[in-house]
Amino acid sequence: TSFSTPKKKKRDDGMREHVTGCARSEGYYKIDKKDKLKYLNNSRAFAEEPPADTQVRNPGVPGRRSEQRRLLSSFTGSCDSDLLKFNQLKFRKKKLKFCKSHIHDWGLFAMEPIAADEMVIEYVGQNIRQVIADMREKRYEDEGIGSSYMFRVDHDTIIDATKCGNFARFINHSCNPNCYAKVITVESQKKIVIYSKQHINVNEEITYDYKFPIEDVKIPCLCGSENCRGTLN
Repeated sequence: TSFSTPKKKKRDDGMREHVTGCARSEGYYKIDKKDKLKYLNNSRAFAEEPPADTQVRNPGVPGRRSEQRRLLSSFTGSCDSDLLKFNQLKFRKKKLKFCKSHIHDWGLFAMEPIAADEMVIEYVGQNIRQVIADMREKRYEDEGIGSSYMFRVDHDTIIDATKCGNFARFINHSCNPNCYAKVITVESQKKIVIYSKQHINVNEEITYDYKFPIEDVKIPCLCGSENCRGTLN
């Protein structure tokens, strides 16, 4: 069986003709500067002059941003605003770090300026029922875990971030916090998101009010704020 070599097609775009028909099979080779310049000029001309039926308006970066803002404002009136805000959090995550805190053990700190009323971080963990939370709290005590990171969503649901969570579990309590927690509903699922209450500077610790129920056995508060209540509960 004999194979006929296909005839080479003439090319006027400056690209090299490949004898084998495939550039990858011929290995590395140096392209002449004249051929490269010819190819670049042809590509540039093609990019600058698209076909008439495909030409579209390019508003530039500022224009695109203004159009996106207009679209977002139009969606806000007709869609779930919590969903929009949660999607914004996914696309624009705040830069945070955890390190030693003067309030208690570890804390979460801002690595960039955060404006007021912005989403800072979602409190991530396992959604469990109250009866499971009671069992786990007892087990954590038996295992010697001094702190459990459980956040109540509603009467029936608790988010447990003790062993499965993110940096949000390191946020300390403060009687004068710079953030607050809000329960939002996204696709029929309740989530806890931390919002900034005021402007937060770089290296400033992220805090919110735990709002523990009042109990006889008190937990001392070490936030150090001027209006400190003295206890968390």
